[in-house]
Amino acid sequence: MSSVGDMSGEIQHKSYWRFSKQDFLPEESFQSWGNYRSALSETCFRFKDRLISLSDDVNEIGELRKQSENEMKRCLTWWDLTWFGFGSVVGAGIFVLTGQEAHEHAGPAIVLSYVASGVSAMLSVFCYTEFAVEVPVAGGSFAYLRIELGDFVAFITAGNILLESIAGSAAVARAWTSYFTNLLNLPSNSLRIHTNLAEGFNLLDPIAVGVLVIAATIAIISTRKTSLINWIATALNTAVILFVIIAGFAHANTSNLKPFLPFGAKGIFQAAAIVYFAYGGFDNIATMAEETKNPSRDIPIGLLGSMSIITVIYCLMALTLSMMQKYTEIDKGAAYSVAFQSVGMNWARYLVALGALKGMTTVLLVGALGQARYTTHIARAHMIPPWFALVHPKTGTPINATLLITISSALIAFFSSLDVLASLLSVSTLFIFMMMAVALLVRRYRVKEITPQTNLLKLVLFLLIIIASSMGTSAYWGLNPNGWVGYAVTIPFWFLGTTGLSMLPQQREPKVWGVPLVPWLPSLSIAINIFLMGSLGAEAFERFGICTVVMLIYYVFFGLHATYDMAHLHRKAQSTEVNMIGRKGP
Repeated sequence: MSSVGDMSGEIQHKSYWRFSKQDFLPEESFQSWGNYRSALSETCFRFKDRLISLSDDVNEIGELRKQSENEMKRCLTWWDLTWFGFGSVVGAGIFVLTGQEAHEHAGPAIVLSYVASGVSAMLSVFCYTEFAVEVPVAGGSFAYLRIELGDFVAFITAGNILLESIAGSAAVARAWTSYFTNLLNLPSNSLRIHTNLAEGFNLLDPIAVGVLVIAATIAIISTRKTSLINWIATALNTAVILFVIIAGFAHANTSNLKPFLPFGAKGIFQAAAIVYFAYGGFDNIATMAEETKNPSRDIPIGLLGSMSIITVIYCLMALTLSMMQKYTEIDKGAAYSVAFQSVGMNWARYLVALGALKGMTTVLLVGALGQARYTTHIARAHMIPPWFALVHPKTGTPINATLLITISSALIAFFSSLDVLASLLSVSTLFIFMMMAVALLVRRYRVKEITPQTNLLKLVLFLLIIIASSMGTSAYWGLNPNGWVGYAVTIPFWFLGTTGLSMLPQQREPKVWGVPLVPWLPSLSIAINIFLMGSLGAEAFERFGICTVVMLIYYVFFGLHATYDMAHLHRKAQSTEVNMIGRKGP
């Protein structure tokens, strides 16, 4: 079968808008029912093959990109990436989740929740930056995990990336409607359609759908124009944020900070696990490496620069809100607007609402770019139909992938409330970032066909100790927040695992920019992400578990066989090429 991965010149003349079976299911396993039954009978063998199969830098950067048929346009600089960082991150998290979590879990200590989340996010940013510089492709964490941890782990991550992308956009779109309602001085939920559906799904939101469609349309037209629009909107939003901080401190009342820990230390970490969603957008920047003019220079500046400033801004804004209003009186839907109203600055609520709308608009705009590029690379690997990998020849953008994310997000935004989405989002985000830290350690300490078997076994052992001890710490915290005996066991084991790793020789040095203090910082990232995951409620894990089961069902019946056929065809092509070179001789 020549249709999979065939990049001969004739394909370049095909119309972008095509809908044949070969465009969606070109793999051998799906050419007939007989082939499919045969593929299913080999499920165990194929799963083993995919479980241990690793990709490599060359394949991700070169071969897989051919599946898109057309190149994305290299048009972004460090300036664009820095503003994309602001636009992608500053939005729903600070303007919506801050009030929600301060009211319900953390109280004035919400500022410490942002510190904890910010530290964890910066550790993840280090890992993303090293990978993005060395593997500058649209796939982001999906591509990095395919290289270091294999196809199956990458699939689980891909499922969570898509879940995070779809649910994340839906959550921000719902928040957009809330602030728009406040801007118009209307009662809460007055612009939503009330129904008799179950709680959390009974307020239909057509405005959220419209905002998603507009953002996607802009992203489809041009990456460069999207960057310009994002820069203008983010600059205006930054001005509003500076106003909020300055005016907020001018009307601060330190008595509102008492009691500082109304829910105890446990509340800080419960809130930290939720507001972590506010930092999640930075991974979109890594997906734009394929469109960056000079990835080795521009990505570190854009990612590290924007995230450092954002962390400080988040902490200042959280402190401002806590000093302006008692945590019990903070409005969970439009916290900052109502807070200014409470100190007599009624006019400021409209400015804040407008700034929040601009912030959430840029989050949706940059999200539409980054999420589509994730989806494009996932489709390049045939984990979803390769039709979604196609890049339009004129716009240089992945229109099909953008439509997939937008339509899915719109359906969820129409029905689901923000609190239903936020906890699910945080589990997926924390899981992906934890896996990225593991992948970074594997990349530094393992090189295929070079690392001695004994060192490889030690690497696996020490990683298992780090992960298990981190899970133990998180579990003990959940069972007995005021205890200490459990930590006396789990924390030394974490040190043991990390120290053991530090004594192994590193097999690979970063070419341009690398995470400092390896293995300590990536190991700390693993521990913090697992700890924050454990701080989430059982309901979040139930939803996460259900979604994971659905992903596995999909993988067994489709993804496994599509990726196996793709890899098998690639191996045949490589073998044929080697044989041809051998026949030619020296």
